[in-house]
Amino acid sequence: MALFTIGINHHTAPLSVREQLAFHAESLPHALADLAHCKPVHEAAILSTCNRTELYFATDAVDVATQWLADYHRLARHDIVPYLYTYPERDAVRHAFRVASGLDSMVLGEPQILGQMKEAVRVAEEAGTLGTTLHKLFQHSFAVAKEVRSTTAIGANVVSMAAAAVRLAERIFERIAEQKILFIGAGEMIELCATHFSAQHPKQVVIANRTVERGRVLADRLGGTAIRLEDLGERLSQFDIVVSCTASPLPILGLGMVERAIKVRRHRPMFMVDLAVPRDIEVEVGEMDDVFLYTVDDLAQVVESGLESRQAAVVDAESIISERVEGFLRWLATRGTVPLIRSLRDAADRARRHEMEQALKLLAKGEDPARVLERFSHRLTNKFLHAPTQALNQAGADQDELQTLVGRLFHLHPDSRFGE
Repeated sequence: MALFTIGINHHTAPLSVREQLAFHAESLPHALADLAHCKPVHEAAILSTCNRTELYFATDAVDVATQWLADYHRLARHDIVPYLYTYPERDAVRHAFRVASGLDSMVLGEPQILGQMKEAVRVAEEAGTLGTTLHKLFQHSFAVAKEVRSTTAIGANVVSMAAAAVRLAERIFERIAEQKILFIGAGEMIELCATHFSAQHPKQVVIANRTVERGRVLADRLGGTAIRLEDLGERLSQFDIVVSCTASPLPILGLGMVERAIKVRRHRPMFMVDLAVPRDIEVEVGEMDDVFLYTVDDLAQVVESGLESRQAAVVDAESIISERVEGFLRWLATRGTVPLIRSLRDAADRARRHEMEQALKLLAKGEDPARVLERFSHRLTNKFLHAPTQALNQAGADQDELQTLVGRLFHLHPDSRFGE
């Protein structure tokens, strides 16, 4: 049983492909159960974010998981394979460690991915698809991430998606303090964006969320107000800046709604940031003359601005990861010997029980206990030594190697092995 990771991310696939392979949070338990029932997949976890969709699993046939991913999203296998990466064992371990440490993120060193990976593990645990191997892999991943972040400068001077959005908005509007801002959603990413934009003291902050109560909690912290998603059609024209990031499977802002808002605004420009995968704002909106629409991929160049100053930290982090990968692989190798060790113990125990039964029968007949014990120890010793003795006698060309191995197993001094 081998460990594998297959997936896509912002390096290998455009947003138009990533959004087709994304998993919605409410569908993950069912998806995990479905994947785990695909023989010969034995363990499974799914990590799905705006930048990546990855399957972590243990199997003897990796193609089964690839086909499952295509079938689950009702896509042809040949349409997704060009964008997929497949990492077997060592590479899968290294990849997990790099992802958890923020080395594979669009925002190098960003901390959000660690929380997203922990959430993926929690969901897999609750779904019952996380076995010993994956559990150990993720626990090691979290430990490595902690070590990388605490001993290197990988997280220093990070230009986050939220900060990048503010920078782009400042290119369109000279002063954000004079603008009205609408945030659609109330999750972690929107909270980060709202915090960054609010630091510029905008004229108005409004949170639109499916659950108004949750939106109001965030709005109260920022000195804003909350509205329902159903009110967007009436209110959209009031806002100069719109930032959206929800888990909706379908777009929230359609072309028609935005066209009506621009008409009401008399073609005053609107700045929009869509951080959702799948997208919250229809792609056609970006073709409008008075709308400046940016997606997560569009923010990449802004985000990379601080990358050069952290290259030394990347080297340090990669060194830590390489060392920890070797440690995990050593543990994984010992897992392969577990069945053999169990069989060896079972065989020894069967021999012990058999000789014990014989000894008890002799004692019940009134035999001398000392002679019974002597017979018991002699027969048990012969049984334990029979297999290695026979192997040595029949070793042939492998005799030297086998002698060395037997010497190590039984802690024999070299002289005692050769009768010198």
